[in-house]
Amino acid sequence: MDFRKGAKLDPTQVEDRRGMRGMRGGRGMAVGGGAGVVGVIVVLLITLLGGDIDLSALQSLDGVVAGGQQQGEVIEECKTGEDAERSRDCRLIGTVNSIQAYWGDAVRGYTPSVTVFFSDSTGTGCGAATSQVGPFYCPADQKVYVDLGFFEDLQTKFGAEGGPFAEAYVLAHEYGHHVQDLLGVLDRIGGDREGPQSAAVRTELQADCYAGVWAANAVDTGFLASLGDDEITQALDAAASVGDDRIQQETQGQVNREAWTHGSSQQRQQWFMTGYRGGDPNNCDTFSGTV
Repeated sequence: MDFRKGAKLDPTQVEDRRGMRGMRGGRGMAVGGGAGVVGVIVVLLITLLGGDIDLSALQSLDGVVAGGQQQGEVIEECKTGEDAERSRDCRLIGTVNSIQAYWGDAVRGYTPSVTVFFSDSTGTGCGAATSQVGPFYCPADQKVYVDLGFFEDLQTKFGAEGGPFAEAYVLAHEYGHHVQDLLGVLDRIGGDREGPQSAAVRTELQADCYAGVWAANAVDTGFLASLGDDEITQALDAAASVGDDRIQQETQGQVNREAWTHGSSQQRQQWFMTGYRGGDPNNCDTFSGTV
C-alpha cells in the first residue's frame, strides 16, 4: 500500500489497548440477539483454534468490566503518510482513516467508529471478547475490535498469503458492518443466522461488497497514492481464506452448507469484486434474489 506523503493521519480513530490486563470473570461474547457481534469470521475462528468461549450468552453483556483496564492511548506518533509507510500501526490507522473518509462522504449522517487494538482479551459493549473470536464489530458500542495477531493467523492457520491489503480488507469489512448498523441492516438478521441464503450470510457478503466499494474509491479519499492489482489479489486471497466452505473442509473434513454463517470463498470474492468493479454501494444489495 502506497500512502500519500502529505496525508494527515488521525490517530484518535484508533484506541490502543494492547498489553492491558485481560478479563476478570464475566461471561463470554454475545453472538446473538440485537447486540450480537458481526465480523469477518466470528465464531468460525473458535472452531479452528479451539477454546472454551461461552457462546450461550444471547444478550448484551454491557456490565462486564475489564479488571484494571483503562482507556488505551491513541498512537500519537502516527501523523503523516510517511509514518504510514514506515510503521504497521500507522498504516492501519491510515487505512481506518481512509475507510471512514469514504463512508463519511457516501452515507448521510455517518458517525465515525473507533477501532480498538487489543491483545488476548478485552471488554466490549457486547461482552468479554478474546482474540479467538477474530476481528468483529460490536453494535452495542459501535466499535471495531481486532487483535492484530489475527493477521498472522490468516497466513499460518487459514493459508492466506497475507500482505498489507489483506489487512485492509479485514478492516474495510468490519466498517461495512458499521455502515450496516447505521442503516438498520443488522436488524434484518434476527434469528436467520445459518444457511447459504440466510440473512447472516447476506449481511456478511454485503460487508465484503462494501469493502470492495471502499477499495475502488480508496485513492480518492486522499490517503492512498495508488492501488494496483497486487493489492486486490491480496484482498481476494484473504476473502477466500475465510470462506465457510474452506474452513469447514479444513476443520471438519466436509462441507455443510446449512451451517454457513459468512458465505463460501467464491461468494466472498464475488461480492468483493462486485463492490470494487462498480465502486457504488448501491450495487451491494445482497438481500434480493439468491447470493
